Amino acid sequence: MNPTESSDSTSPSSASRSPADTDVLVRRFRSVTDNIRREVGRIVVGQDDVVEHLLITLLVGGHCLVTGMPGTAKTLLVRTLSDALGLGFDRIQFTPDLMPTDITGTDIIEDGADGSRQWRFVPGPIFTNVLLADEINRTPPKTQAALLEAMQEYSATVRGTQHEIARPFFVLATQNPLELEGTYPLPEAQLDRFLFNILLDYLPLEDELMVVERFTSDIPPEPVKPCTTAEEVLSFQALVRQVPVATDVGRYAVQLVRATRPADVAASPLVRQYVNFGASVRAALSITLAAKARALMAGRYHVTREDIDALAAPVLRHRVMLNYMAEADGVDIDSVLRDLVEQRIAA
Repeated sequence: MNPTESSDSTSPSSASRSPADTDVLVRRFRSVTDNIRREVGRIVVGQDDVVEHLLITLLVGGHCLVTGMPGTAKTLLVRTLSDALGLGFDRIQFTPDLMPTDITGTDIIEDGADGSRQWRFVPGPIFTNVLLADEINRTPPKTQAALLEAMQEYSATVRGTQHEIARPFFVLATQNPLELEGTYPLPEAQLDRFLFNILLDYLPLEDELMVVERFTSDIPPEPVKPCTTAEEVLSFQALVRQVPVATDVGRYAVQLVRATRPADVAASPLVRQYVNFGASVRAALSITLAAKARALMAGRYHVTREDIDALAAPVLRHRVMLNYMAEADGVDIDSVLRDLVEQRIAA
């Protein structure tokens, strides 16, 4: 199941929950998300928008792609977030020689006490709650496909046997925008499975100075306190889906996604000139679901157009493919999306 599909496992509990129980859960939701941000902020300096986007991804049951330079604290951020969530964490460094069984695990032959032999499955690092897939584009397509199965189906197939991955399961995959030699670019079908593509940029001067002071001191930071549990995270994911979306706001989200397609009547002049392929229907599902989580985190019980606009770039930047004219003219995807949102706001 991907983050934009309904979850049968959470539907019964949602249907049987009383309004009073829902109100209590909403207050708990806001308290937990505020506490998580506070705990992460004690270790990670700045990057508030990035932390919010990662939280949204988790709260809708999705996965996230992070594009950032080396040394921008990607591993520290994800590990700290998993600690604050009280979830299991694992990291895989993707390399050209990485095999599918290196991440999924494998079967081994084990000798029994009676002298018999039998197969036993040894789980790989993919069987966790929060998985950092570092430099995912450095591994061959066969290994990428094994990760894709885990992201989409919440399972890993080894020697023909499907092994279920316990939820919540959240993949944070990173890419280095500089080094392209020896890489295996992710196909568009796999990119579309990621809810967000977040750009992790350098910190402002004062924040960078704070990082230097904090991590060169002889006083270690206090351990991060867990703010929730895996079971509660699943209940939050079900809660997010209950946030209502007005018809005009839902239509606005769909029209925004459709406007990324050059052949659509709503496409902006920049889209028609520089875009080769627009976003799929999954993008409309993703932006609507993410907007529900953003609204609830802000203490609102409904989605607004501002929620949709704020999430347009991370949802669409990896789903909209530019043509050769954009590269020739030095136009990047964020410029096209920024212009598109401004055109939709003005319309």
